[in-house]
Amino acid sequence: MRPVCYLGDDDASRAAAYLCGVLKHFGIPVERVPSGTNPPDDFSLRSYSAYIVSDYPSVCWGKTEPQAAANLAHVAAAVRCGAGLLMLGGWESYHGLKSDGEYNATPLAEVLPIQMLAEDDGRNFSQPCLICCVTEHPITQGLPWNESPPGIGGVNLFTAKSDAQTVLEAVPFHVTRTVVSHALRTLTPTELSATQPVSNGLDLPMEWTFTPQRAIPLLVVGQCAKGRTAALATDVAPHWVGGFVDWGTPRIYQLLLPQDFPELSNAGFIEVGGDYARFFQNLVRWVAGADAREIP
Repeated sequence: MRPVCYLGDDDASRAAAYLCGVLKHFGIPVERVPSGTNPPDDFSLRSYSAYIVSDYPSVCWGKTEPQAAANLAHVAAAVRCGAGLLMLGGWESYHGLKSDGEYNATPLAEVLPIQMLAEDDGRNFSQPCLICCVTEHPITQGLPWNESPPGIGGVNLFTAKSDAQTVLEAVPFHVTRTVVSHALRTLTPTELSATQPVSNGLDLPMEWTFTPQRAIPLLVVGQCAKGRTAALATDVAPHWVGGFVDWGTPRIYQLLLPQDFPELSNAGFIEVGGDYARFFQNLVRWVAGADAREIP
């Protein structure tokens, strides 16, 4: 497998450690461009199976505006010729916090499978938000979406293009806790409730009620000419990744060494949930061109 190019998420001693560790654990070769640094001068001459763009400022694509524009156009052209493109969520992904948008007016907007908002698209969840698998896909195969749906802490809002496929949705919940002065009532079909009352410290039975809100597109996939594309609305690392990072057992421990990731000055490690790691392995391999039979 040719290397993937992973741009963004600070460096491998911080947020990027999570995906770097997953890629190393599963033997996926990767070349890094940390946040705040530019792609190498020979970027357009290098061959990658896929590009991963995660919380990477659009101004970092080149030392000058013309160079940045040329590098972005190169990635879009490479996708049309068969490379993959994956964008992950973050404050500097999609529209992001930038007043005129991070990626709205770039060539990546043309090849990604989603339409970006024309305003700040970040949303944080103070109450539970769970992931719902809505489409069977090689990326989601073999994972316990129904038995143990994981939670996240935030997303970028976007909509799927007409020819794209929504694979995962995020479902926020409005949660209330009320005193129960009589037998537990029968809930409406739109409510999910714990069946065991708990004490509020005053020996009064309490009831938790979880009411699902409107679902949000979380993972959208598509095809642009010969290349596969995907947009994940949440992050791979804290804080938006939330409890997703601990999803599944057994847990995976991975050492990160400076010889593997030159941006590191010292060795580091990650410890994450096994299903979280398998999901991101599936996602990267699929975008890079692997079919279902090639994803372990």
